[in-house]
Amino acid sequence: MDSPFLLPLLLIFLFLSPTPSSSSIDNFHQAFPIVEPDPGHTKLRLSREGLEAIEKITNPIAAVAVIGPYRSGKSFLLNQLLSLSCYEGFGVGHMRDTKTKGIWVWGTPIDLDINGVRTSVFYLDTEGFESVGKSNVYDDRIFALATVLSSVLIYNLPETIREADISRLSFAVELAEEFYGRVKGQDVAFEPAKLLWLIQRDFLQGKSVQEMVNEALRHVPNTDGNKNIDVVNQIRDSLAIMGDNSTAFSLPQPHIQRTKLCDMKDVELDQLYVKRREQLKKLVASIITPKIVQGKTLNGKEFVSFLEQILEALNKGEIPSTGSLVEVFNKNILEKCLKLYSEKMAKLVLPLPEKSLQGAHDRSRDEVTKVFDQQHFGRHHAKKSFMQLDEEIQQVYKNVVLQNEYQSSRLCEALYTRCEDKMDQLQVLKLPSLAKFNAGFLQCNRSFERECVGPSKANYEQRIMKMMGKSRSLFIKEYNHRLFNWLVAFSLVMVVIGRFFIKFILVEIGAWALFIFLETYTRMFWTAESLYYNPVWHFIVATWETVVYSPILDLDRWAIPLGVMVSLFILYWRCYGRRKHGSLLPLYRSNKNGPNRPRTD
Repeated sequence: MDSPFLLPLLLIFLFLSPTPSSSSIDNFHQAFPIVEPDPGHTKLRLSREGLEAIEKITNPIAAVAVIGPYRSGKSFLLNQLLSLSCYEGFGVGHMRDTKTKGIWVWGTPIDLDINGVRTSVFYLDTEGFESVGKSNVYDDRIFALATVLSSVLIYNLPETIREADISRLSFAVELAEEFYGRVKGQDVAFEPAKLLWLIQRDFLQGKSVQEMVNEALRHVPNTDGNKNIDVVNQIRDSLAIMGDNSTAFSLPQPHIQRTKLCDMKDVELDQLYVKRREQLKKLVASIITPKIVQGKTLNGKEFVSFLEQILEALNKGEIPSTGSLVEVFNKNILEKCLKLYSEKMAKLVLPLPEKSLQGAHDRSRDEVTKVFDQQHFGRHHAKKSFMQLDEEIQQVYKNVVLQNEYQSSRLCEALYTRCEDKMDQLQVLKLPSLAKFNAGFLQCNRSFERECVGPSKANYEQRIMKMMGKSRSLFIKEYNHRLFNWLVAFSLVMVVIGRFFIKFILVEIGAWALFIFLETYTRMFWTAESLYYNPVWHFIVATWETVVYSPILDLDRWAIPLGVMVSLFILYWRCYGRRKHGSLLPLYRSNKNGPNRPRTD
């Protein structure tokens, strides 16, 4: 009977009950994770719980991050800077495993007036590096993310500065700059954080901590060109982006019993430590500036959006380990680019003119450079990788140039030999013809000019012009003598043909006239050489050239077939043609033995 009243009561209860989606954090006075590791400690993921503490801020944001080895007291240091105990601030671990996982933020920011701008300052605690069970790549992501997000980066180091600490910081800066560029564009300058070297040690032997840092970052002399020292100095060069944004500070140990620090009050701690701690607070406050991205400050929501973009880029990109440095990571990219260049140059059909080959090299190099710029890692370290790539490209190009020279030499040598054989053939024409020689000369010259390409062309052009010039001079020198002998022989042959075969008296007379002119008249009135300058000789040469060679008929090639045909015709006419058709030519006549010869007694 009561069931009609249960449904309205249940609806009212559900309406008044808070839903899980509408839950929010009531107490921000605690530490929250903003970035957590995945189960394999290889990549990072966002923690929405901690991001709520940041998103609610409307003022410009500044972040102070502490980085350093695990078990170096980073969480305790942050609690000291925030004037918090270990029980209300960041968790402090006393066991061998690290307490902080990923990156944590103190939920309540400290509001400061910085250059007239009210700024909310967050403090970030990071997971220490070099702990067991983690990869170097994971540590590098944490280090780089803190470098990108922070306005002040406190590098917490126990006792002294090791070369590995410098190398790791250099790599973190390189990593941060790289992925900042991938998110905001390669042309956007990376705004580095203020770097604070915090050295925790009880005494310094005659030098300040700033002097110790400067000495550690100073270039190592390398007069012998040692490659290992070059690498050390290159690491220091990569920190140049920090510029004057770095400072050093020393902090003595608070107490010899480190495991009991959380239970001690300031009066129980080393008073020098307390004094230096307060100085450190003032120093940090003095160097804090709002986080600047692309020239403008970020509020809470913009800061979270920036964090999401950077984290996505970090998780997407393959990141090398610190020890290998960027050059080793870029080695695969370098090999890929070099292979791409080699494949493009291998597609060229050699030989090519030098300008064409240079143009193909420039285009291929530009394309490979674009690929390298898109895929390489690092900005400063990558310069060395690009220089190495450029050197190897130049080496490949030199090999291609040598191959082009060899192929050009082979091609031009073959064309030279072909032209040389052609000139030799023209020297021994059965019927000498200056027109045919000139035609062959021009054809050979044009084919060589068209087909011979590459760097060897200029050298072979000189050789072939010299060879062809000699051949032409020799041909012209022998041409008149051979033509003279041919005409003498031709006149005698025509005498025999005109008298005994066709018995055409005009042919015989013309042949005798030519023979007499060549053998008698020329010897009486001209020397053999002067004949060649006589207009009559020029007329004879022009007639000969017209008969012997033309674009339609090459008598040198058809001389034998035509001679056989003419001989057969004469033989036919001699035997059969005269009987059928009578004599068409004025033949020799003899009535001595004819049928009408008068009878004699």
